[in-house]
Amino acid sequence: MLGNKKKHRKKHSVDTLITEGTVIHGNIEFVGNLYIDGVVEGNLNASDEHAILTIGPHGRVQGNIQVPHVVVYGEVSGNIEAAGDVELMDSAVISGDVQYQMLQMAMGATVNGKLIKCDPKAIHRLEHQSTKRDKDGNDEG
Repeated sequence: MLGNKKKHRKKHSVDTLITEGTVIHGNIEFVGNLYIDGVVEGNLNASDEHAILTIGPHGRVQGNIQVPHVVVYGEVSGNIEAAGDVELMDSAVISGDVQYQMLQMAMGATVNGKLIKCDPKAIHRLEHQSTKRDKDGNDEG
């Protein structure tokens, strides 16, 4: 159909699952696909450019998210920075800014913050600079 640019994303398996009733205090760094239906109180970061974070309908994240692809059904209290796409489902509630390259937002989703469309190359440069500072032990910009 003309004008239909719907992406056909192949089904991805879940590499890591945080189930409802689980509470994690602390930052999480992951590769692959992470599904959260519990509570995470900490930042989420994925070094894999194909990584996908899905926050399920019972999921809640209190921290910043820096993951290439993010799908939200639940709640996020913090900023989302995605070099790829962000999908906000009708039950999503975001309290923070959302930086993205591609955004899909369902009717009913709530964002209490800024929506910022970013150049993916600029995000990659920022991630690279941040990683280099961490490795060098230098916190100065």
